[in-house]
Amino acid sequence: TTEPRHRRGVEEMIRRIAAAGDLYVAPHEGWYCSSCETFYTEKELGQPGNLCPTHDRATEWKSEENIFFRLSKYERPLLEWIDSGAPAIQPESRRNEVRAFVEQGLRDLSVSRAALEWGIPFPGRPGQTVYVWLDALSNYVSALGFGAPGGAGGDLYERYWERGDVRLHLIGKDIIRHHCVYWPAFLMSAGVPLPTTIWAHGW
Repeated sequence: TTEPRHRRGVEEMIRRIAAAGDLYVAPHEGWYCSSCETFYTEKELGQPGNLCPTHDRATEWKSEENIFFRLSKYERPLLEWIDSGAPAIQPESRRNEVRAFVEQGLRDLSVSRAALEWGIPFPGRPGQTVYVWLDALSNYVSALGFGAPGGAGGDLYERYWERGDVRLHLIGKDIIRHHCVYWPAFLMSAGVPLPTTIWAHGW
């Protein structure tokens, strides 16, 4: 993800999401796990010491102004995708887990971080860096040439993603939310085809 082609792909993804009206600036605060680079609510932590449920280590309280993505707007479209004719998330136990997460209500998602020394600068927002999961997930399409100069994609992107019959992800169970909620919502907003299947295994 340090390739110039990747940065172009991330910037194109953000340009499209912004064009859809799905970005805004607001204060952001919550319990943050630096290992999974994710904010959690107290309900999600649900244990003494505010320990990360994945890493079993202490989270820290963070407060800063960030750029937010209107994730809540995609609650209904995500549920429709999850329950589409050809189940997009496998196995069924993981699909049910994702559905339950979405059905409890989605909050808008911070997609930038302030004062980071690494990462892709957020286009048009000095002092903000692209949230690592918006950055990293975009690699699925940036590696194929999405965002290439002179067009939105390239031959590989057109062949394997835009017109591809199978767009399969194989993931571990600890990154289900990022792949099965955030990533499809980013793609919906940007007008990019979604994965056909996401297989969420154990570790």
